[in-house]
Amino acid sequence: MKPIWFFVGLILLIMGIAVLLEGVYLFYNPPLRQTVLAGTHPNFWWGSIMIASGGAFVLKNHKAKM
Repeated sequence: MKPIWFFVGLILLIMGIAVLLEGVYLFYNPPLRQTVLAGTHPNFWWGSIMIASGGAFVLKNHKAKM
């Protein structure tokens, strides 16, 4: 049986990929109305952070057994 942190890592990894892909889409197709901080591209940052943390959780717990 896998620990809960393995599945948390999978969810973070999948959601991080989705956020990063949305950031790539918005980079090439910017919305008509820009927000104040749109130039910082937060989707790239948060997607990357979520992918890194999810990958760390998955790698740390992929062989762990309870």
